[in-house]
Amino acid sequence: MKQEIVNRIKQLGGNVTNVKGVSLQEDLCSITFNTTLYQKPEDTPWLSAEDTEPIMGLGDWVDENMELFRSDRETFYKKMVDTYYTLDKEPRGQFFWVAKPFTPLQKGTKDFEDWNDWFSDDADLDEIIQHSNCATPNFVGLLCTESYPNYHYICISDLNSENPIVWGTDHETFFTEVTNEGTLEKFLNKFMTKEELIDIVKRKLEQ
Repeated sequence: MKQEIVNRIKQLGGNVTNVKGVSLQEDLCSITFNTTLYQKPEDTPWLSAEDTEPIMGLGDWVDENMELFRSDRETFYKKMVDTYYTLDKEPRGQFFWVAKPFTPLQKGTKDFEDWNDWFSDDADLDEIIQHSNCATPNFVGLLCTESYPNYHYICISDLNSENPIVWGTDHETFFTEVTNEGTLEKFLNKFMTKEELIDIVKRKLEQ
């Protein structure tokens, strides 16, 4: 992977100590997170990013903690990131880093036993294969979330192993519909570091 990708993962809270540059799969699966990830607010046709709640429920949390904000802003912001940047499963639109192999087309694996019939008869891998150097690709399941699409994968035979494409798919249309989410570098830049979240909230509260 590009060093810029490794650096971004570290900024987002990932432990990249065991990234050795041996292979794309080994590097991705060696990375761990002790926090969840949140995407940055984006402009929509009906609301600008500036007016979008950066994390689900954050507005209520801020209201509940305004007394602390007025008395000790540094503690307020620390409490905010400590509250949201955890592995808490309470639904907030967060993403969880899972990073594990998914091998539905590789004989002899548990994934092959469980999923090969689906991937042989129902899944549509044409677009993925176009960006791969293998007709029977294996994957790394990278992230999961309660939001659509639920799952995000990297094809480990991507033509660009330095900056592979992220593929999104939903549990209801699992690999029968996939979304090209852009390169891994571009995809990771859609997420907020703790510092970026603080900056967003500061602009709203301290303007």
